[in-house]
Amino acid sequence: MENRAQKYHRERRSEALREEITSLVEGELEDPRVDLVTVNEVQLDPGGKVARVFVSAEGTDDEVAVSMEALNASRGFIRHALTVNLGLRHAPELVFVLDQAEKYGNRVEELLQRIERRKRHN
Repeated sequence: MENRAQKYHRERRSEALREEITSLVEGELEDPRVDLVTVNEVQLDPGGKVARVFVSAEGTDDEVAVSMEALNASRGFIRHALTVNLGLRHAPELVFVLDQAEKYGNRVEELLQRIERRKRHN
């Protein structure tokens, strides 16, 4: 069981990682394939060795796949930059995950609107 102080520390570290990865993706990473990528959240595992980076990407499915490939290809550069910029001894292993919560949220909203319209017509 993780105590409150450890959880707070992990959350602060996750937020610092999110901010730094965001600035790297938006600025220092000079790859045009990641221009439409937004870092939404970073979840650090309890041991701190793995960080899941939830990102959203604009464009078609093919463009999103290319953006994810570009992110995965630049993983080493990002990890190295994290150790230098945040003063970490070891940067966590980065796992980029396509965050589709917004897409699913829009679909749920659309379905709820359909139900509401059906109730009005009956």
